[in-house]
Amino acid sequence: MKIYHGSTEIIHTPTILETQRFLDFGKGFYTTTNYEQAQRWALIKQKRIGTNAEAIVNVYNFDEKMLESDIFRVKLYKYTDEAWLDFIVTNRRTIAPHDFDIVMGAVANDTLYQTLTLYETGILTKQETIVRLKAHILFDQLSFHTAEVLKHVKFEDSVNLVL
Repeated sequence: MKIYHGSTEIIHTPTILETQRFLDFGKGFYTTTNYEQAQRWALIKQKRIGTNAEAIVNVYNFDEKMLESDIFRVKLYKYTDEAWLDFIVTNRRTIAPHDFDIVMGAVANDTLYQTLTLYETGILTKQETIVRLKAHILFDQLSFHTAEVLKHVKFEDSVNLVL
C-alpha cells in the first residue's frame, strides 16, 4: 500500500521523533493513505516553520499484510466509536506510551478540535461527541511506534509542493 507523510523535508528513513505535543495515537511516525491529507499536513508544517521552509509529501510503500500479521502489535480503529475516542483523548492528555507498534484510524484533525474540547470539558457526552464526529469526512492516519516496524516502511519518492 502507498502511504504518505507531510513534512518540510525529504525523509528517506523514517524515525520516531521526541515530541512535546500530545498526538492522537501517541509518539510515532505518522502517515496517511490519502495524498491530499499529506499535502495539508505538509502545508501546515511549512506555515509553522515560516516562509523559507518547503512543503514536501514523502511517499512510502508498506505491506498492508503487516496490519493483519501477528509479527507486530496492531490496533485498527475502523470507526470513530467510543474506543477510538477514549484512545484519542488519553493520548492527547499524556505522552505516556501505549504498547502498539502500529495504530490506524481516523484523524482527529483541527476541524474536530472544537468537538473534542467540548467533550473533554464535559459539555458534550461521549455519545453526543460520537454523533458529531460521524458528521465529518474523516481521513485516516497510520502511525508507527517502534523502530522495528519502521524498517518495513520503504521510501519511494518525494513531492515538493510548489505554490
